Amino acid sequence: MNKDAIRALARAVIETQASAVRSLLDRIDGSFLAACSCLLECEGRVVVIGMGKSGHIGSKIASTLASTGTPAFFVHPAEASHGDLGMVKAEDVVLALSNSGETDELNRILPLLKRIGVKIVALTGNPESTLAIHSDVVLDISVDEEACPLGLAPTSSTTATLVMGDALAISLLETRGFTEEDFAKSHPAGQLGKRLLLHIRDIMHCGDEIPAVQADASISDAIVEMTAKRLGMTAVLDKNGKVLGIFTDGDLRRTLDSGLDPHTTLISDAMTPGGQTISPDSLAVEAMRRMQTHAIQGLLVTKPNGQLMGALNFQDLLKAGVV
Repeated sequence: MNKDAIRALARAVIETQASAVRSLLDRIDGSFLAACSCLLECEGRVVVIGMGKSGHIGSKIASTLASTGTPAFFVHPAEASHGDLGMVKAEDVVLALSNSGETDELNRILPLLKRIGVKIVALTGNPESTLAIHSDVVLDISVDEEACPLGLAPTSSTTATLVMGDALAISLLETRGFTEEDFAKSHPAGQLGKRLLLHIRDIMHCGDEIPAVQADASISDAIVEMTAKRLGMTAVLDKNGKVLGIFTDGDLRRTLDSGLDPHTTLISDAMTPGGQTISPDSLAVEAMRRMQTHAIQGLLVTKPNGQLMGALNFQDLLKAGVV
């Protein structure tokens, strides 16, 4: 194995494909704007079609569009001729991918698509092709050469198609005002979804699970409460249930180091006054940020008037998948 030759070949592939992508910059023109306008005005869904390697790229483009605010799905052109064309409605827009523009399976259904009345946006390397002629908007994704030394395997052409698809998707995302919260709604199982959709109220401990003692309790009473609730802390409340402070494992260590008698010392004399609190309507990711900023392991959850509602610690965030 000639290592230097392999390195040279790999670099040549990357340089060839990088050049193909750079050439797309000059094609962000009126046709690109027309394609964006067509997709933005679509009252149905974007139907992406492509055969072979273009089909694989098309499937990814459809997925990207769908997850960034543009409803889209992929249809295999060969299957379209056997019933799947029924998925396409007049209010849809077809995004057709073919480097040659002469893919038989795709061109066979073009007259049927025109009969349905859908608009067709073509991504093709041949602006004079059958596909281009039948399309309402044509985006040129031609490349000077494939990265394959035989000039046969789709490489630069598929990369250019993918990048142009991403350019469309992100342009639409920005134009629609699509937000992180919108993105999270279509990714509820992912970490981003949990970070942007999960609220404190969804994971906090409530009711009898909340560690809490009155201000006139002893440190020993607080230790019993902390041991029973196993959150590494306890809230210290006034007679109306409002938070006066918090007593944590760290406070306990400092208390014992100072030589105070836990049986006779009031918790109000050893607690951290106030403490860090958070609203139940806050995002769970905000709890993580506060814990990291203040180097603490837990938070008390309160109403705006300071009334205790719940509690959570870092382990709760871990279990919820926020961290």
